Amino acid sequence: MAPYDASIAYLDGTPADLHDLDDKAVLIVNVASKCGLTPQYEGLERLQGRYAERGFTVLGVPCNQFLGQEPGTAEEIQAFCSTTYGVTFPLTEKVEVNGEGRHPLYQELTATPDAAGEAGDVQWNFEKFLVAPGGEVVARFRPTVDPEADEIVAAIEANLPT
Repeated sequence: MAPYDASIAYLDGTPADLHDLDDKAVLIVNVASKCGLTPQYEGLERLQGRYAERGFTVLGVPCNQFLGQEPGTAEEIQAFCSTTYGVTFPLTEKVEVNGEGRHPLYQELTATPDAAGEAGDVQWNFEKFLVAPGGEVVARFRPTVDPEADEIVAAIEANLPT
């Protein structure tokens, strides 16, 4: 199974066909509204603005598995993201990224190792996975790596469609 074969819905409940992202570089991030890393939304939105016209998008995936830091309803999450951070990138329904209830998308993503060669469970909110056009997971960045860090920007630029 490829990451984009997973069935998921957008935050508003409409089905998402992740294969619509096949021609883009996509940074998939498990997000939370009440986390010390929540200000990373600012950097994610700047990446969205900087690269969207070049075939890139962020895909936010709300998750409440880490100390209940994403407790809101879909409407509350959407309102928070748009009013607090001006988020324009798509957000999916809330899912589990670890454990027995791990969403199939994350079953695929977590098989990808980070720069230290470690694969497996998502460590915390705001873990980032870069998917190249065509659907191959090409990089993994741990939660404390700033969205605009040189290594993330370089990986995005190297994987933008031509």
